[in-house]
Amino acid sequence: MALSVVDLYRDVLPKTNCRQCGFPTCLAFAAKVVSEKHPLANCPHIPAETLVRCQDELAGQYAEGKWLKRDMAEDALQWARSRAASLAVGDLPARIGGELIQIGGQTVLRLPYLNTFLHIQGTTISTADGGELTRYEQVFIFNHLAQGGSSLPHGVWKGFVEFPNTVSKMVSMKNAVEDPLVERFSGRMDELRYRALSLGAMPLVSNEGSADVAVVFSPLPRVPVALLFWDAAPGDDVRSQAKLMFDETVLEHLDIESIVFLSERLRQMLCE
Repeated sequence: MALSVVDLYRDVLPKTNCRQCGFPTCLAFAAKVVSEKHPLANCPHIPAETLVRCQDELAGQYAEGKWLKRDMAEDALQWARSRAASLAVGDLPARIGGELIQIGGQTVLRLPYLNTFLHIQGTTISTADGGELTRYEQVFIFNHLAQGGSSLPHGVWKGFVEFPNTVSKMVSMKNAVEDPLVERFSGRMDELRYRALSLGAMPLVSNEGSADVAVVFSPLPRVPVALLFWDAAPGDDVRSQAKLMFDETVLEHLDIESIVFLSERLRQMLCE
């Protein structure tokens, strides 16, 4: 029989709120045990026989995933891995760039990514120096592999708002990317140029908006991202402005969520 939070609190725990388990109430302790696999044995007042019986019952419901708190990052990673699992590594360079290399007798895709290289083999991704990516970064890369695009950039730049289905993400782009860049680099154009160039950015030749800083990053071989920054002069009523631009082919290579993630990652690297 499964043990719910109420069952555990009502029928097993002492209900004294003694705090010896490390939680302020027995109910809070019960919630952690049921939803996050917190050790039931941390309550010192459960008889040994009852503890063994309840641990067996909890083990069964944990195995079924019953009432467990979902790990959203892990769920996203498993879904992204499943999307990319059937891809043949030998087909990827012609579609997304990079090159095939041999490591330990295995064929691996060496893919330029931001200011490093990734090694991709099956559903395993690591940096060239053997480091691990965060789960969300792996989700981003797997989604890129599975997106199916193959076009080279056309050199036609569009703002994020010009792509379909971006309305719900405009607030994220503004609050998590554009505004922090403005706050960090207003009045610091030399520093912004230096930091951008140190991350491998190149001057954007076609600076149609006459931005004070106009550079283009190549975070992935076929996904260029341009940064335009207009700095407000002292005494101006107009606020500084930062804007990311994307090649018109970007949706072939990244979904909308991935575009936002990449934008936040670039902002983070620039502001570090």
